[in-house]
Amino acid sequence: MGVIRIHNLRFHTFNGVLPEERRNGQQLAIDVFLDYPIETRVHDDELSTTISYADVRDVIDRFVHEHSYKLIESLANELLKALLNQFPAERVTLKIRKYSVPMPGIFDDVEIEVSGGQNG
Repeated sequence: MGVIRIHNLRFHTFNGVLPEERRNGQQLAIDVFLDYPIETRVHDDELSTTISYADVRDVIDRFVHEHSYKLIESLANELLKALLNQFPAERVTLKIRKYSVPMPGIFDDVEIEVSGGQNG
């Protein structure tokens, strides 16, 4: 099974539990992995036989700017559904990293990961 990967898409969004997170926003980074049978579906050099990276990026960009959630887990679950509905991937995995998380300690980011397929 082939995999199409896009790493470290960055967006300024307004997700979060605290009012200042929802007011000021923060940066999220998203990795998306689309399991797609490249070996059996791509037999020519036509974009129509694969999944367009640009289209995937556009769907994610539109989604994160049109929706706001308290939890990035909710964002991830809903974005996962949207990608599975839009593209013929057999499975999609999303990793979402949130920076500037308002909690004590020294760390780079908080990351959650969700996966789902066409059949559950």
